[in-house]
Amino acid sequence: MVYEVHHNDLTQAQAAKAAVLDFNATWCNPCRMLAPVLEEASKDLAGKALFYGIDVDENPALAARFGIQSIPALVVLKDGQPVARQVGFMPKPALEQWLNSVL
Repeated sequence: MVYEVHHNDLTQAQAAKAAVLDFNATWCNPCRMLAPVLEEASKDLAGKALFYGIDVDENPALAARFGIQSIPALVVLKDGQPVARQVGFMPKPALEQWLNSVL
């Protein structure tokens, strides 16, 4: 399951042992392509990380805080700290390989 972030609030994600932040926008085609891939990955990697969707138009402070300039952008947090980032669409096998290497 991918949780939606509202009001620039990352409290839950930062409290998690590991979290995957998906910075996206409704008007972004690659973001829409990545959404179902992330949903599947969140089920496959349940127990390893929590997944959060962050609309950059609704959460501009978070996008600025993480220096997001292109979307879709994924940021992996471990113990609340960013440890990896990836920009652009990835098919599920590549996404899961990258996440497994980071997590």
